[in-house]
Amino acid sequence: MPDNSNQFIRLRKEKLEKIKSLGVDPYPIDSNRTHYISALLEDKDNWIAQAEEITIVGRLVAMRRQGKIGFGNIEDISGKIQIYVAQNLIGEENYDLFKLCDAGDFIQATGILFYTQTGEYSLKCNAIKLLSKNIRPLPAVKEKIVDGKKVRYDEFSDIELRYRKRYLDLLLNPEHRKVFETRAKIITAIRSFMDSRGYVEVETPILQPLYGGANARPFVTHHNTLDMDLYLRIATELYLKRLIVGGFERVYELGKDFRNEGMDRTHNPEFTMIEFYEAYSDLRGMMDIAEDLIKHLAMDVIGKDTFLYHNHQVCLSGNWKRVSMPDLVSEFVGQDVMNMDFATLQAFCKHKGLEIPAGSEKGKLIALIFEEFVEKTLIQPTFVCDFPKEVSPLAKAIPDNPFLADRFELYIAGGEFANAFSELNDPLEQRMRLEEQAKLRDLGIDDANVVDEDFLEALEYGMPPMGGQGIGIDRLVMLLTENDSIKEVILFPQMKTT
Repeated sequence: MPDNSNQFIRLRKEKLEKIKSLGVDPYPIDSNRTHYISALLEDKDNWIAQAEEITIVGRLVAMRRQGKIGFGNIEDISGKIQIYVAQNLIGEENYDLFKLCDAGDFIQATGILFYTQTGEYSLKCNAIKLLSKNIRPLPAVKEKIVDGKKVRYDEFSDIELRYRKRYLDLLLNPEHRKVFETRAKIITAIRSFMDSRGYVEVETPILQPLYGGANARPFVTHHNTLDMDLYLRIATELYLKRLIVGGFERVYELGKDFRNEGMDRTHNPEFTMIEFYEAYSDLRGMMDIAEDLIKHLAMDVIGKDTFLYHNHQVCLSGNWKRVSMPDLVSEFVGQDVMNMDFATLQAFCKHKGLEIPAGSEKGKLIALIFEEFVEKTLIQPTFVCDFPKEVSPLAKAIPDNPFLADRFELYIAGGEFANAFSELNDPLEQRMRLEEQAKLRDLGIDDANVVDEDFLEALEYGMPPMGGQGIGIDRLVMLLTENDSIKEVILFPQMKTT
């Protein structure tokens, strides 16, 4: 079919010039509203009996005229209502302006409420004001009945287009706005939860001279004045720990992190995390906070404890399981992996088709088996503990088993939601661990941690024992709004340019 968009835009621009010729500013500064539309939709008979003059504003989403009478539908953030516009009520000049309005324009309508002859609750207008002239026609929303249900088949049911033009997605699919309204409520509730427990919200640099705190590749930029490369942060951990050294006991930061990695239904290069650290706490304290927080969000913000997520019914009530990674992997392998030597475990991984990174030792192989075969089986909320120290360079070792780190990750519906440690505060041990990571980088492991000398110096001044945790906000919102793609809960997800 031919593309008529340029023709429609030309016609709208011609109307724009006609509006200006009437002496009307099509984009005025001032506007007025006495009521939201939702308020007018309650107790309709009372509004009609009062005959009170009211003024509403919003987008004109439909319009139809016949001679000197016209109708339209105005929609604001709260609802939609019909307007009745007659030339003998608003005057010839004002009606000429109304005739030049189109669906998509923002208008201000003043009048009283009444029922039309067909019984339609409407605003009988005595004045119309144009607030913003629409130049590009809105896409038509089309529906058809399939098996007794309405099914969208217009272009804005196309997922790719919805993500690229989110403004039109939100306009034409108002139910999608509710996801982001819920997201805002979740973030507000998280802040309130942390504040009520004595945590102080802080801000740390997004542009960092050295990145760290996670196994990930960074985005690199350049500061012209300083003539130096900087990195978008991959985590807030090392700066938040500096604050604990500085005397804070409970801190958190809720904001953006950036990782130069692939994209799929649970990964976006730019994502939102909360990280928090509590002096004199440990892994057990972090488990309690994670469970309490997510249950609070489910019941007190969303209002239920069971969610359909990735085709699984996930129940957040009850006591969450706490299991050991070596135990889970041993069950999968069929023998105790803690007693297996490296060569045997390596042979098992190769048999299963796993790619073994350079420099891997036994702990890395256990983690690989878990990531590839076990984590996807963890459907109900499960804290997986006892990670190999080899893959946990910032966590304390378990005193009676130094092969393992005092670390957990929280899994729900086969995906990771949180990561927490009893934080390593021995500066000499931390230096050794980071230097081991540096050796992996020399072997080509790009996402290994880097040696941060300033952070190590801070540790040498003394950091108390503490627990620390990171929780992915986007995945949490996915669960609580029952969306299976991260792009559904990020307003402007990263997309490949067309």
